Amino acid sequence: MTKAPARRRVLIIEDEPSIRNILYVLLAALDCEGDVAYSGQQALAMISREKFDAVLLDLRCSNVPAEHVVSRIKEIRPSLLGRVLVITGEVTDPQAMELIERHVLPHIPGSRLISDLWGQLRGLLGVSTSRNAA
Repeated sequence: MTKAPARRRVLIIEDEPSIRNILYVLLAALDCEGDVAYSGQQALAMISREKFDAVLLDLRCSNVPAEHVVSRIKEIRPSLLGRVLVITGEVTDPQAMELIERHVLPHIPGSRLISDLWGQLRGLLGVSTSRNAA
């Protein structure tokens, strides 16, 4: 008997309920488990205690500057390097864009969240294209 692989765990750092719901649905379709942090402080505490396969970070969600959250994630869990997907909303702030570029973070503008998130998550988690959601 072959043991089923463990479900991938994704930490969602998002305070907007409607966005969280969309993320949960997409994660479930990818056979992933989603955990939520409502702030950067809570997310960092969770990352220090638990193992996650990826992080979805809304830049506007945190009570802690995004730069600090990203830097601390990389310090606490280097295995998450390249597995932090930033949801930028309508952010056109040069500092936010510089943060994304400096840390080479994949990102999705909020206006394209539904259309782009599926492909970005599959790539981030290494989910093959042969797996189809219902």
